[in-house]
Amino acid sequence: MVNKDELHGKSVGDSRVTLAVLMQPEHANSLGNVHGGWIMKLVDEAGGLASMRHAQQRVVTVAVDQLTFKHPIRIGDLVTLFAEVSYTGRTSLEVEVRVTAENPLTGEAVHTNTAFLVYVAIDEAGVPIPVPPLNPRTEQQKERMKQAKLRQKYRIKHAKQVEKEIIES
Repeated sequence: MVNKDELHGKSVGDSRVTLAVLMQPEHANSLGNVHGGWIMKLVDEAGGLASMRHAQQRVVTVAVDQLTFKHPIRIGDLVTLFAEVSYTGRTSLEVEVRVTAENPLTGEAVHTNTAFLVYVAIDEAGVPIPVPPLNPRTEQQKERMKQAKLRQKYRIKHAKQVEKEIIES
């Protein structure tokens, strides 16, 4: 078993992934708006790829923080997802995924949403394994990691509270 202390740290850029997908009629409802579930799938794929690039291991999705759609995405929009690791725990990784929709004919682009997802690295048997630490370099990356630690602390506290409520009910 690999000890996290033996792993070399990686930069945020080592995990960076960009996906671009043209939205087609099969992605949308009868109004021409892309289904939120389709965007959620793409967000998870981008986040998973960023996690795998960082950990160089298989990962599984553990949590998705709030995903609020600020603008509709339409058929014909070029959806671009920008994903990078924002925090690492011992076996977990938080990834920030930013989504934009661009009309490729006009060049007009809007930020549609940002999501934070948590993944856990696993070995071939599905057992969690340590991930390399994240070495933020810019002040923005350091601040984002600080905020990610607070989010992770909240997630853990909330999970324990929910577990307690289930046991008591």
